[in-house]
Amino acid sequence: MSLSSDLSCSKKQNTTHIIQMQRGDSDLSMRTLSTPSPALICPPNLPGFQNGRGSSTSSSSITGETVAMVHSPPPTRLTHPLIRLASRPQKEQASIDRLPDQSMVQIFSFLPTNQLCRCARVCRRWYNLAWDPRLWRTIRLTGETINVDRALKVLTRRLCQDTPNVCLMLETVTVSGCRRLTDRGLYTIAQCCPELRRLEVSGCYNISNEAVFDVVSLCPNLEHLDVSGCSKVTCISLTREASIKLSPLHGKQISIRYLDMTDCFVLEDEGLHTIAAHCTQLTHLYLRRCVRLTDEGLRYLVIYCTSIKELSVSDCRFVSDFGLREIAKLESRLRYLSIAHCGRVTDVGIRYVAKYCSKLRYLNARGCEGITDHGVEYLAKNCTKLKSLDIGKCPLVSDTGLECLALNCFNLKRLSLKSCESITGQGLQIVAANCFDLQMLNVQDCEVSVEALRFVKRHCKRCVIEHTNPAFF
Repeated sequence: MSLSSDLSCSKKQNTTHIIQMQRGDSDLSMRTLSTPSPALICPPNLPGFQNGRGSSTSSSSITGETVAMVHSPPPTRLTHPLIRLASRPQKEQASIDRLPDQSMVQIFSFLPTNQLCRCARVCRRWYNLAWDPRLWRTIRLTGETINVDRALKVLTRRLCQDTPNVCLMLETVTVSGCRRLTDRGLYTIAQCCPELRRLEVSGCYNISNEAVFDVVSLCPNLEHLDVSGCSKVTCISLTREASIKLSPLHGKQISIRYLDMTDCFVLEDEGLHTIAAHCTQLTHLYLRRCVRLTDEGLRYLVIYCTSIKELSVSDCRFVSDFGLREIAKLESRLRYLSIAHCGRVTDVGIRYVAKYCSKLRYLNARGCEGITDHGVEYLAKNCTKLKSLDIGKCPLVSDTGLECLALNCFNLKRLSLKSCESITGQGLQIVAANCFDLQMLNVQDCEVSVEALRFVKRHCKRCVIEHTNPAFF
């Protein structure tokens, strides 16, 4: 056998041995707990995780649910001379690799959490950039099949490496629509994220009062809380342990300013009383379709929360004129009010609001069939800075009310008159001739002529008209 053939055999044996070593290192790295895998927040049956670069041998055996896994940083490539001889010629550096780190971090900042985890597995440089603390002020997870509890546990563990057990950089957590979120996941957030300022868990109907209590007690900087659609949540308060540690005025320790409890059907007056007593800094409160609330609950609210700027009690069928009398005590601080489909509201309640809330900018009174031209007239004369008004499905409002509105509210930008049977083209023409800044007009199901609609279009050139007249286009 020739010398060249011996050398060739020796090279092949060494190359095979090194490749086996590389595979062994790769298998070992898959078992190292360090970096969240993309499978953390994507179901294993997604195309990107079955084949190609996105696949993972650790997740291929798991089916039916999304799991959380972690991996080590991508290993450095071997530079043995024999490997270089066997490898393909090196390609030219990709154009994206020429970008500076600052530009790469800026690009990564637009990615959702799951894509950011994928980027961390591309190469060592991307791994270091993807875990830049500036990119982890926010965690956003969505999807009904995600194992959110486990995902939050793995992510917070990785983010706590530099500051054990505490994620100092995380300020926002959004897991809206993740139905598998339970109290365990919220408890993880409460324990690890003391700097949390914004939490959105809308549609996560498996969480309860106790988990919410933990979050507001252990995250003193929390300002924005969205628990809409969480039907088990009936109250917002501190835990008993937190209450004991604080002074008798501990209610002021909850700094929530924005609270959305839409579709929290079980919320009652007593629960609203507790919320108001503990969340005295509220400025935005949304109680849409909290059907058990009454005027008494609004009385408690106004006593404690005197800084409310936006309030919605839409579809709260037990709210009446007496409730609006309590709301009117907010006076000039109130800028936004929605009382849509509160069937017990009449002109009397509108007069209370118009008289004391002179800086009101937005009013939604759709479906309040007790409102007439007299209520609209009183509103127009007292709330002259009104910009948006919805009085759709108020059959007693006619052109007379529209005329008074047009002559007093020149800054009106949005007006909805849907299904107002008494409205005609004459009223619309008066509005168009005085409210030049009108941007949206809804006259669906109204008896309005084509000429009137064209008149509106000529005078309010930026106005979008929603109508049901097939002759106008």
